[in-house]
Amino acid sequence: MAIVIPVINLKGGVAKTTTSVGLAEMLTSEFKKKVLFIDLDPQTNATTMLIGEHRWKDLNDNGYTLARLFESALHPEEVRFDLNRTLQRNVSNILSCQNLDLIPSSLDLINIQDDLTRVPRGKFYSNNPYDILRKAIQPIMNEYEYIIIDCPPNLGVITLNGLRIANGYIIPTIPDVLSTYGIPQIINRVNDFAWEIGNQIDSLGIVVTKYRENSTIHKTNLTKLRKEIDAPLFRAIFKDNNQMASAADFTMEYGTFRQKWGYGGQFDAFFTLAIEIIERYERYEN
Repeated sequence: MAIVIPVINLKGGVAKTTTSVGLAEMLTSEFKKKVLFIDLDPQTNATTMLIGEHRWKDLNDNGYTLARLFESALHPEEVRFDLNRTLQRNVSNILSCQNLDLIPSSLDLINIQDDLTRVPRGKFYSNNPYDILRKAIQPIMNEYEYIIIDCPPNLGVITLNGLRIANGYIIPTIPDVLSTYGIPQIINRVNDFAWEIGNQIDSLGIVVTKYRENSTIHKTNLTKLRKEIDAPLFRAIFKDNNQMASAADFTMEYGTFRQKWGYGGQFDAFFTLAIEIIERYERYEN
């Protein structure tokens, strides 16, 4: 069974999507893992990073995104979700990524998410709004070693669909006051949800992003994060640089992970992050 890892933060602009996409590409490119990427974020940035805007638009126009899945839960007699056509195989503009698949998102999720609490319960009251994603991907979960999920910047029904199937979650954050403010809320809410559904959901840790070494605030908050008990700090630290931002452009093609993400420490940070996760779940020895 796949190891499922949602990536979450309530604050936008903390490199949540680039962290999740880069991690997925690192696991496939350098560690030869078979990975499924699920884009639950209505902003669809991860989707366009992995398949480009034109391909996404074709899929969206034809109803082959996660919006159709949640619509089918709301209107089971009118709308049908086609997993086979929605699943995009061998995505990424890195040629060395040979085993990365994607279930794409859609901007239409914005209009759907507030209605999901009204999902019809079904004849035997077995339908649950937090269980929609799990039921949909159950047939393919055994095909993958890892499933990385980019979640919306909230803890609503769509995010809880990702947590419903999670082994553990990651919290990327800039080490400043506003970006770290919601972390205790995330941890408490996930713990409450895990208790309610009877599953263990590990707090794998906090990933520091956009770190500026010359910032006193960043240094101070990094020290505070190292003392966090409920969510340990990953060793991997991503420094603030332009290459991370330019990696979002799908129009370029790259031969290797390092060519896409740059030579300024990003490769080492993603490699370290992947190693820490693999060590947690596979007792990997470097």
